[in-house]
Amino acid sequence: MRFDSDVLLQEVRLQLKQPTLYRIVMHNDDFTPMEFVVAVLEMFFNMERTQATNVMYEVHMTGKAVCGAYSKDVAMTKVEQVMEYARRHEHPLLCSLEV
Repeated sequence: MRFDSDVLLQEVRLQLKQPTLYRIVMHNDDFTPMEFVVAVLEMFFNMERTQATNVMYEVHMTGKAVCGAYSKDVAMTKVEQVMEYARRHEHPLLCSLEV
């Protein structure tokens, strides 16, 4: 094996980029009980009761609120889980993703 002394090896620096975070937004509706929304926020977003209640009131008063920010795969999974849980309990609760 021959090594050519004229070949220079350059150090390659990898630029690691933070993944894009997707915000999960919960939307208000006139049918899902407030207590159910609080329970969902506690269960799926690991919020304490006080924080979950505050977010629920924000949803109720402004029409929507951010529940958390996650990588795309995690955010999509959480939205699917919340929506499936709401449907199973016959509530029209809606969550969406925003970049």
